[in-house]
Amino acid sequence: MQEQSNMDEAAKNERKKRIRELANFINSQPRTITEFDEALVKKLLESVKVCESFLEFWF
Repeated sequence: MQEQSNMDEAAKNERKKRIRELANFINSQPRTITEFDEALVKKLLESVKVCESFLEFWF
């Protein structure tokens, strides 16, 4: 029980760290994006699901 709680807490802390990193990255970007920025997409994109009739992007 305690071990699961520790793993849950570690996962929670890792998610918080990722959110902070992403927020810092976003805040460091120009406020107006006028062209496709591959580095920004790679940093923000978590996954892409390919379905028969559409693509699903998770950020």
